[in-house]
Amino acid sequence: MPQNRRSVFTLAVMDSVRTATASRTPLRALATEAVHAGRDDLARQGLHAPPIDLSTTYPSYDSRGEAARIDAFAATGAEPQGAPVYGRLGNPTVARFETALARLENTEAAVAFASGMAALTAVLLVRASLGLRHVVAVRPLYGCSDHLLTAGLLGTEVTWTDPAGVADALRPDTGLVLVESPANPTLAEIDLRALAHSCGSVPLLADNTFATPVLQRPAEQGARLVLHSATKYLGGHGDVMAGVVACDEEFAGQLRQIRFATGGVLHPLAGYLLLRGLSTLPVRVRAASTTAAELAGRLAADPRVARVHYPRIGGAMVAFEVEGDPHEVIGRVRLITPAVSLGSVDTLIQHPASISHRIVPADDRRGAGVSDRLLRLSVGLEDVEDLWADLDTALQETSVVTTPRSS
Repeated sequence: MPQNRRSVFTLAVMDSVRTATASRTPLRALATEAVHAGRDDLARQGLHAPPIDLSTTYPSYDSRGEAARIDAFAATGAEPQGAPVYGRLGNPTVARFETALARLENTEAAVAFASGMAALTAVLLVRASLGLRHVVAVRPLYGCSDHLLTAGLLGTEVTWTDPAGVADALRPDTGLVLVESPANPTLAEIDLRALAHSCGSVPLLADNTFATPVLQRPAEQGARLVLHSATKYLGGHGDVMAGVVACDEEFAGQLRQIRFATGGVLHPLAGYLLLRGLSTLPVRVRAASTTAAELAGRLAADPRVARVHYPRIGGAMVAFEVEGDPHEVIGRVRLITPAVSLGSVDTLIQHPASISHRIVPADDRRGAGVSDRLLRLSVGLEDVEDLWADLDTALQETSVVTTPRSS
């Protein structure tokens, strides 16, 4: 692309991003936003599909102006005005995804990272930079989130409590309250509005990976920060790794500064795939949720299943505890893929106590309801009868375990 056309293009993209995020209130239905947010400027440029900008750096003949823009970024973390400067400061393709996700979550901004854990790390570093290293958290969380807090790898100190105990657990140096609802892997749900009230002035971070903005918008219930492992439903096809935090512009500026300093940036190709994934997010989540609800009902009525966990708000995740050996179920599925992760178009199953939550101490894991017989099913877009036939066969061939069930 010639330089003059490129300059017009990149300026148009960044101006579009700033305009789109200027108002929090969605003007259109979620399904419409999922298709059009982050793409509003394309027709004016004679484009239909969003372009991928792979540049790591950008030419500029105005070094004084560039210095002023970098100074402004250093002061507030606001996105540099005008054309991009450098890949760690921002990228037009990634900015489109951030714009779209902010619209779907109804927040002022969103900041994307190389993974969900990079996104959570950035949040913790922002608060620690202010001397607020204490975190109040509610189990269960994703196993690596639990480990990051418990191990104190970032110098954080964590107090684990139930939702009712959050207010009493707050301290002067508490920088964050962290919850996941529905939770990984038990699908336990939390009243986010009531919890946000209990947090007072301490920011509430709600991990919304399982629900997605299709089922709930935590920011509308009082959460200041909404975390996604975008690897999951937002991408939706098992081929991209990313994380994102939707929040107000003030916090977004602090996150951008951390991202610039630590380098946990999202690759533009990943940003493109995520933007494409968002366009089908409502359709995928609703279709998979219908199948998941049907499977949850069948599992609940099956004598080979001890307990089924399925959230009130619905969703495409099902957790169930088997009477037999869960490892045999994992070993005997054929259509369903035994693998970690979730949110893909194909159905996945895994044993949390062995994999995703293995890093959590066993007593803490079981105390949070993660039974040794619990299996987590991420329902995809296959036909429900084919999925049930695979589960039925896997359950039928498992041996009965006579030892008492873990709580």
